[in-house]
Amino acid sequence: MDTTAGPLGLWTLALDKEPAPRVRELAAEIESLGFGALWIGEEFGRNVLTHAGLLLGATDRLVVGTGIANIFFRDPIAMAAAERSLAEAHPGRFVLGLGGHRVDDRPLIYLGHRVPSGGRAVSTMGAYLDAMDAVPLQSPPPSVPNPRVLGALGPKMLDLAAERTDGALPYLVPVAHTEDARTRLGPDALLAVEQAVVLDPDPDRARDLARAHVAKYLALGGAHVKDMLRFGYTVEELSDDPADRVVDALVAGGGPGALDAVADRVRAHLDAGADHVCLQVLTARPGAAPVAEWRELAELTGGLPRRGRAVSRAGSAT
Repeated sequence: MDTTAGPLGLWTLALDKEPAPRVRELAAEIESLGFGALWIGEEFGRNVLTHAGLLLGATDRLVVGTGIANIFFRDPIAMAAAERSLAEAHPGRFVLGLGGHRVDDRPLIYLGHRVPSGGRAVSTMGAYLDAMDAVPLQSPPPSVPNPRVLGALGPKMLDLAAERTDGALPYLVPVAHTEDARTRLGPDALLAVEQAVVLDPDPDRARDLARAHVAKYLALGGAHVKDMLRFGYTVEELSDDPADRVVDALVAGGGPGALDAVADRVRAHLDAGADHVCLQVLTARPGAAPVAEWRELAELTGGLPRRGRAVSRAGSAT
C-alpha cells in the first residue's frame, strides 16, 4: 500500500488545547480525510515529541512531523533518543523537524517567558546535530531511516540543511522562497513548506486575520524580516502594520473563492519545487481545532500534482 504523505498535509498548534481522547479522534479523522501528513508545532502545550507519539499511535498511515521541535527546549541526548524511539515504533511515519527561537546572544522572551538561546543560529544548529549524532543510543534502531529536516529560512541555514539533513521545512515564506530553497537544497532533498490559509468568506475578516498573523512574526524581527528583504520587500512594508502585498505573499485564501485561491497557492509552491505543502488554518477562534476548515480543505487532497518525491515510509525523499 502506498503510504507516502503526498503533496498536501496540515500544520497546527490547535491540538495542544484538546484532551488526549479528542486528539486521537481528530488524528484519525485527519487521516481519513486524505491528508498525508500532520505537522505539529511547539510552544507551551504538549511536549512535541510526546505529542507525536500520541498522534502516531492513533493512526495507521498518517505521517507525523515536528514543525519544529525546539532545540533550546531539550538536550541533544533527549532529542536523539526520542527520534529513534518514534522512528523505530512507527517505521517511515515520523519526521523530525528541528529549529529554535534565538535572538543573537541574548535570552529570548517568547510569549512572555524566557527561552534559553544560543549563539549564532547556524553554528548552534550544527553543533546540536553533531551532539545528536554522537549519542551512543542503545535502543533498537529503526527498520528504515526517518527523515530529519531543519526549519530553515536564510541561505546559510538552508545550506546546512542540504549538507547535514534530509531537507527543510520553511515556515511563513513566499513562493519565491520555495524556488530559492529548492536551488539551495538540490534536486533530491525533501522540501516541505508551511502555508498559512484563511477560508473565511468575508474579505474584511479574512484580511484582518491574515494581517494579524503576519504582523505577529514580523514584530519578532530577525529571520522572517531578513528573509522577506531578500525577496524584494521593503522595510516599510514589513512594519507592525504590514503592507497588503506582504500579507498576500504569506497568507493564501480569504473572501469568495478562498478554496480556489488556496489550491492555486499550493500548486505555485509545488511548481516552484516543493514536495509537500502543509496548510495552517487561521481562524477567529484561537486555540480551537479548525475541524470544519480541515474538512473543506480535504477537497484538495485528490487533485494536486506530485513533484516526484514526498515524505515517505522509506524515510527519505523518494
